[in-house]
Amino acid sequence: MPADSVGALRTLEFTASEDALVQALISERGLCFTVGEARQLVDLLGRNPTVLEAHLFDTMWSEHCSYKSSRPVLKRFLPTDSSFVVLGPVEDAGVVEIGEVNGVRWAAVMGHESHNHPSQIVPGEGAATGIGGIVRDVYCMGADVFAVLDSLRFGDLDGPDGERSREILTGVVEGIAGYANPLGVPNCGGETVFHRGYGDNCLVNVVCAGVMPVDHLVHSAVPERARTEPYDFILTGKATDASGFGGATMASRILEVEEDSRSAVQVPDPFLKRVLRNASLAVMERAREMDLEIGFKDLGAGGIVCVAAEIAHSGGVGVEIRLDEVHVAEDGLGPEVIACAETQERFGWAVPRSFTDEVLRIHNEEFDLPRVSRGAAARHVGEFLPDHPGMRVFWNGELVGDAATEAVTAGVTAVRDAAPARDEDPGEVVFHGDLRRLALEVLASENIASKRDLFSHYDQEVRGGAFLRPGEADAGVALPVPGAPLGVALSVDGNPRYGERNAYWGGANAVLESARNVVAAGAWPRALTDCLNFGNPERAEVYRDFRDAVRGMSDAARGFGTLERPGEPLPFVSGNVSFYNESSTGRAIPPSPIVCCLGVAPDARRCRAIALERVGSRVVRVGHCRDELGGSEAARILHQEERGRVPTADFGAEATFARAVLECIEAGSVGGSHDISSGGLFTALAEMLLGPRGSMERGLAVDIRALPGRGDFEKLFSETGAYLLEVPGDGPLPPSLAEVPCEVVGTVTDQPGLRILGDSGEYEFSAQELESAWRDSFAEVAG
Repeated sequence: MPADSVGALRTLEFTASEDALVQALISERGLCFTVGEARQLVDLLGRNPTVLEAHLFDTMWSEHCSYKSSRPVLKRFLPTDSSFVVLGPVEDAGVVEIGEVNGVRWAAVMGHESHNHPSQIVPGEGAATGIGGIVRDVYCMGADVFAVLDSLRFGDLDGPDGERSREILTGVVEGIAGYANPLGVPNCGGETVFHRGYGDNCLVNVVCAGVMPVDHLVHSAVPERARTEPYDFILTGKATDASGFGGATMASRILEVEEDSRSAVQVPDPFLKRVLRNASLAVMERAREMDLEIGFKDLGAGGIVCVAAEIAHSGGVGVEIRLDEVHVAEDGLGPEVIACAETQERFGWAVPRSFTDEVLRIHNEEFDLPRVSRGAAARHVGEFLPDHPGMRVFWNGELVGDAATEAVTAGVTAVRDAAPARDEDPGEVVFHGDLRRLALEVLASENIASKRDLFSHYDQEVRGGAFLRPGEADAGVALPVPGAPLGVALSVDGNPRYGERNAYWGGANAVLESARNVVAAGAWPRALTDCLNFGNPERAEVYRDFRDAVRGMSDAARGFGTLERPGEPLPFVSGNVSFYNESSTGRAIPPSPIVCCLGVAPDARRCRAIALERVGSRVVRVGHCRDELGGSEAARILHQEERGRVPTADFGAEATFARAVLECIEAGSVGGSHDISSGGLFTALAEMLLGPRGSMERGLAVDIRALPGRGDFEKLFSETGAYLLEVPGDGPLPPSLAEVPCEVVGTVTDQPGLRILGDSGEYEFSAQELESAWRDSFAEVAG
């Protein structure tokens, strides 16, 4: 667009000679550009930008959209491919093959997102729209959602931010339940961690998984046919309003005064989403019947013009958008708001012109969108341009935006400095007190105790596909393919106390813990997703921690590998980076890499729960046993957070242990199965006794004297990752355990309670006190 075609009042004078004047324009418009980026935009366009273009590029160049600080690190380190990967992290969600049923190849579709800033500002709406966004990402690939998981982080409930943290916790849980339950999406699992570092910035990370035949995959791109036949851009869903305007840029800066950012939080509508889901599936089915190629994408960050530019560029074509054709919820919205607002419950379609009327009919008549939600509709708002590689945006006949789609989607790269490696001299965690009392304190900790009061708000039974529900096993297990025993296990994990001590091992342990949980449930790890939550990347120590965490994740994923395909890494197929989780007070969250592992169980009936099953059976510890108390729950309770070595691992050995455990489970040799992680061996033993409801029906007689370690304290509370397996009580151990380090540590008895024989004596715990500590304490502290 030549400079003289744009009225002076509609442009921003980023060519001003003084940086202060440019910065004033940026601040006045609520943009997040640096002055250098504003001038870079002028060079790119060859003129000053219109107001709409400024908001468009501000969004697309934000950290949230362009990954300008993280992209070089992610590309350098993370493995993204294996023979099971159908589609890696290049579109809205990753796609992984899970098996064949009656001649049909089935795939799981995985997405992983954060909605941290919005959930800190408006907890209910923020968490709900987090669910809404990630569900749309999976739907638009052509899949039907069968599970969501949530990984939540809140401030210390007993600290100075305790009251506010409780309010946010309550709002987030209500938001998740209030969206997913009416949408009809089951909650398959998750985890909740409390830490003083999240007092100013909670984390709400959400994972979504869907299922579809592999050949039903729909891409987030204009099909190649659009180069030779007319294709239209159709907008479906909620009427566009001002909600979420600036949401992507708000999530890409340090959180300031909360009230100032409320308008950047979207407003969810799960009932409309449910109808949209069904209408979308009907459109895709009709397109398959007619042998039509279509493109489909969720409208998330950046709104209509960002999505239109992305799918056009992916298809090698241009696009023209008419904003006055967009259905809006209110009069008086400026073109930049209509173009870039992040109003929830909307999709963008690229369809052949011959199919446009049918798409409109399905949405507006068959599914009657206007009656489901006021102003909702499907509208034809633009066309794709085979001979013009740009995006042109019109408002009442006036050209208000004109840029090459490649320029819109390319993003920018920020060069960040990383601080030198940390000096580590952790010393040892020291304990000389009452070990029995400490054990009960660990079990009652808000990070360990049962979260049943929390996840009971979520519906696990909708769709009827749940096999192992939250709390029953280390991973949630679902049966996503109707009528088939094919199981998919999902687990999401990350320990901030490891990350703040050693970011490399924080990342590595997030991968290993999520994989161990899937293995303990009886499924073969097949793919990973990640959400990388950190503070301000402009700070050298934050960028160092980010880089180190990604290196740890990469090394663990490559070293552990895809167990079914030796030599192949365990791939990351989807992910998200969330920077600027830091308040204006200067407090940043601890390094928080959070990883989800998806595993496949060919026959879910072999999958195992945590609870012990048979009196007289033995409990076997499988894996290494080391004194690693750094970042442990015991060290936290003892106020020695800065002491001790965090858990480490031999990645190749971890793969060997996992394979042995899976072979043991598939041979039918295992009753209860559990991993050792937070809280150590003591917590794992107690949880196997307590089961998901915290009601003890059996007992355990345990002898830890033969385990390696300095003493009872280290043996019981070290958090070195390992497994506990319940195996038959007579004869040799299962053959698959012959080549791995393992020790029989206990026998199941018919007298409820836990008795531990250690180097320094015997410790007895009654069923009543264990039940009370683990089952009831979280409800008391959470209020």
